[in-house]
Amino acid sequence: MRTRRKGIAAPYLIWMVVFTVLPLLLVIYFAFTDKQGHPTMANLYSLGSYTNVFVLSLVLAVVATVLCLVIAYPISFMLSRLRAGRQGIALMLVMLPMWMNFLLRTYAWMSLLERNGLINRFLGLFGIGPFEMINTAGAVVLGMVYNYLPYMILPLYTAMLKIDSSIIEAAEDLGAGTWHKLWKILLPLSKPGIQTGITMVFVPAVSTFIISKMLGGGNFWLLGDLIESQFLGNAYNYNLGSAISLVLMVVVLLIMGFTGGFGQEDIEGVI
Repeated sequence: MRTRRKGIAAPYLIWMVVFTVLPLLLVIYFAFTDKQGHPTMANLYSLGSYTNVFVLSLVLAVVATVLCLVIAYPISFMLSRLRAGRQGIALMLVMLPMWMNFLLRTYAWMSLLERNGLINRFLGLFGIGPFEMINTAGAVVLGMVYNYLPYMILPLYTAMLKIDSSIIEAAEDLGAGTWHKLWKILLPLSKPGIQTGITMVFVPAVSTFIISKMLGGGNFWLLGDLIESQFLGNAYNYNLGSAISLVLMVVVLLIMGFTGGFGQEDIEGVI
């Protein structure tokens, strides 16, 4: 029986080795070698000159993640309290933009935000503007929030769906106000969803490059742009690109470890 189970698991193990373990080992190898294959730490030492790129990427990713959490939390709660039939329709509306190609969604925001775009034209009817909305940090964050918001809504919705309404009703009977219910009941019980949502939004946000190129106009050089530039164009240096990717991977793992600090004991303390 055990041999049969191992046989069933073999394709998954092969998949993990070929598409996860081997690429990771290659990244580590190239990060600690030069173009001649000699061991070196120069690639990691040279990352100090890109500190501003790391800081900007982390700041914009954190801002986008926080905004996604603030926007998605009430939406997820309202979705979880809808009747079963309406929940499916509401979830479909949330996921509807994801059915469109990522590039097309971003192009759409370019046409909305540019100086002669739809938003400035609409505001111009009231004698307002035009505003410089495209090629700004705000436009980059907006693109992140728009594209990654469903990744925050879905785990929060799943977590809130498991919260028994009787707990909230009991708190109301005991005189708990809105903020007390939020801080003492909803937030602790929805921590697993918050944890997953933060991870699912922060990881792609900190490594994005299409959004920063299209909505930032190349004015905001993020980690994704930096890594891409090392594998394409005149600055071809896959060793440095691997070193940047490795450091980014470590940063992401640290963030995931931090968000994973929401344990079962936190939830049990509320119940």
